[in-house]
Amino acid sequence: MLPGRRPLPPGALGDVAPHGTTIIAMSYAGGVLLAGDRRATMGNLIAQRDMEKVFPADTYSVIGIAGTAGIGLELVRLFRVELEHYEKIEGTSLSLPAKANRLAAMVRDNLGAAIQGLAVVPIFAGYDPAAPDPATAGRLYSYDVTGGPYEEQDFQAVGSGSLFAKSALKKRYRRDVDEAGAVRLAVSALYDAAEDDTATGGPDLARGIFPIVSVVDADGFRQLPEDEVAAVVRSIVDERLDQPGG
Repeated sequence: MLPGRRPLPPGALGDVAPHGTTIIAMSYAGGVLLAGDRRATMGNLIAQRDMEKVFPADTYSVIGIAGTAGIGLELVRLFRVELEHYEKIEGTSLSLPAKANRLAAMVRDNLGAAIQGLAVVPIFAGYDPAAPDPATAGRLYSYDVTGGPYEEQDFQAVGSGSLFAKSALKKRYRRDVDEAGAVRLAVSALYDAAEDDTATGGPDLARGIFPIVSVVDADGFRQLPEDEVAAVVRSIVDERLDQPGG
């Protein structure tokens, strides 16, 4: 059932399936945050305007996907099932590093498809309830197409707009930022990415389509309500009307 076991026809297949970008991960005082834009592209076309790319993995972790949308969504479903199955069998959940390593193996299983242009690159974040210091209990992991897991510090981004998002965060991020500040930083960085990357979707005020923002802290996973994110977006848009350069 795993993607890596399925034979693919020869040739590059990257333009035949929708691709999703951009995902931002960030740690803040007391938790972690994942945020993603809503656009999926297929070549030069917008395949979907309201795709969801950020999902809960379990109670204390969250996963976001960039790359081939269909394979990414399947990877998320399989990963969530495996975590739930382990918890039911063993009576306890995997440690956060063990979850990150299991996800790495699943990404590596897709290497054959990735070589043909159907790559999926997730980003994984979680909160460790057993950490001695709750303020630093959030951890972030990024991956490459070969399945290499890399623990990140402070923030990370994946997808075609990641370069612009990370450049924005470098100027604004502070380690003592609280949840509200982290949400604003993430939404602002996605706005900057959308200005310079055509595959990253900016906020659509006319249709009411806004980024997905999720946090994980000592109370577990929580996706921010759309109206809360919309208020942050509108505040940032109002600021950009006065200062279009950011």
